[in-house]
Amino acid sequence: MNTQIPILIADDDEDDRFLIKTAFRDNQFTNELFFVSDGVELMHFLTRQGQYADAEKYPRPGIIFLDLNMPRKDGWEALSEIKQDPELRSIPVVVLTTSNSERDILRTYESGANCYITKPISFDQLLQIVRSFGHFWLQVASIPGR
Repeated sequence: MNTQIPILIADDDEDDRFLIKTAFRDNQFTNELFFVSDGVELMHFLTRQGQYADAEKYPRPGIIFLDLNMPRKDGWEALSEIKQDPELRSIPVVVLTTSNSERDILRTYESGANCYITKPISFDQLLQIVRSFGHFWLQVASIPGR
């Protein structure tokens, strides 16, 4: 079981970050959650640059939640960099975004994402998504390096 893996969430919306954090807590998942607000910060975290240089303070995530629409470097660019990097490509990436476009879904999977979830409208739906995510990714699935 991979229940205590660190989870990195890349989302520029402060309200969404708060709701995701609350949904994990309300579902009683105790994983350490790390938040970044854009793709540049995400890549700095993953490559231990700048403020993220301390590997003990900022461990390699076991899973990444990725919003596609972020400033500076969007989720598409970050996903491409992650999946092209031999050191990072094995980290599962769960896209959590507002788009439900079939074109975006297809492009995301073609780019190497492991899962695509459209952000729900209600907090109750988010609770259910996090519960399902936790059951599969934290209790059923085997994740590299854990």
